[in-house]
Amino acid sequence: MTAPRRKTARANGEGTIYQRKDGRWEAAGYVLAADGTSKRVRVCGTTRREAAGKLAEKIADSNRGLPVATADSTVSDYLTYWLGSIAVHRLRENTHTRYTTCVRLHLIPGLGTKKIARLTAKDVRIFLDRLRTTCQCCARGLDTERKACCAVGECCQKRLSPLTVTYVHSVLKSALEHAVREDELPRNVARNVRTTAARPRRFRPLTAAEARRFLDTARTDRLHALYELALRTGLRKGEVLGLRWEDLDLNSGNATIRHSLQRTRTGGLTHLPTKTRASERRIALPTECIRSLKEHRAQQDRERETAGSDWRDSGLVFTTPTGRPLDPANLTRRFRSFLDRPGLRRIRFHDLRHSTATLLLEQGVDLVVIKELLGHAHIGVTAGVYAHVRLRLQRQAIDALGHALGHALGQTDDPSAAAAVH
Repeated sequence: MTAPRRKTARANGEGTIYQRKDGRWEAAGYVLAADGTSKRVRVCGTTRREAAGKLAEKIADSNRGLPVATADSTVSDYLTYWLGSIAVHRLRENTHTRYTTCVRLHLIPGLGTKKIARLTAKDVRIFLDRLRTTCQCCARGLDTERKACCAVGECCQKRLSPLTVTYVHSVLKSALEHAVREDELPRNVARNVRTTAARPRRFRPLTAAEARRFLDTARTDRLHALYELALRTGLRKGEVLGLRWEDLDLNSGNATIRHSLQRTRTGGLTHLPTKTRASERRIALPTECIRSLKEHRAQQDRERETAGSDWRDSGLVFTTPTGRPLDPANLTRRFRSFLDRPGLRRIRFHDLRHSTATLLLEQGVDLVVIKELLGHAHIGVTAGVYAHVRLRLQRQAIDALGHALGHALGQTDDPSAAAAVH
């Protein structure tokens, strides 16, 4: 008679692994939680190896000092863990900073004390409704600090914009989606809450006449080539400022967009990858831009000679008079000052990009070409942003067709001619 095989003892810290009644495998073990304590977590898999692998990954993170979210974590604990251990590795620094601000100002005060496993769609809906209707001065205690608003009995009713409420909702959805992927939650309850679609920010792009006036006025400005390049190609501010001479081929008339110059909290002025993979692109330069860029290069050579030892060669196309990178905030201030000249309308720098797309659409350029020029990830983005322009062009096309069909049917402006037809 063969003796029964003895079960191999599990190594210390390996946890418990067993098969559930539904056929799936579950593994459980103790890890470092977001609040600093040791808590038991459970993970599931279709096979024993999959469940063991998931648990081993969590235990390895815990052993490295990284907290792991647990089912009984509060929303505050989980959001802190998600921002510090997950989102920080997947988001651009400035985006992560905005997420952190959103969590600190809105999500933790509104939902932080609730258990993440018990969070319901109703909780999220009530939270968002309250966020829409609550005065932010009063909610954040700013009225007490300033001795104004509700503190003096005169509430200013400073509410969040619909766009901000939608942003808060999207951050919560992103965090809970990761909890679902880590098997901490069965579903993302925030996805079951519908919010009122925020109206897109209105912009007033330059008309063709305004664009010509803008370019004529810019000819005497030191950054003439920058303004012309932004208006004629639709490059983003960071893309223009991050452009290097090595990215330009002025002989063939092409530019390669590889980087974006951004100011980050930790790194200062930093060259980052473009906004999306689609934003890394090659574009054709207009003849006017090639001419102005050549003039700008000659001007930069003169500035290098004038600066002498103070010159700092950054390789950038657009710099300060001493060769240093242009700060995006300083460019914004300089652009506003430039628009104070007679005959120019006050717009945002980003509206130059909107003007490019709008003018191209009005000239009948195909939407796919505009999408590639602007570096949008999907054509739906281009179509959505400029839907109002396309609708206006449709109206013009329909009216033109109606005019043509009217003449074809003999509907002229001459009453006697119309009578003769009948």
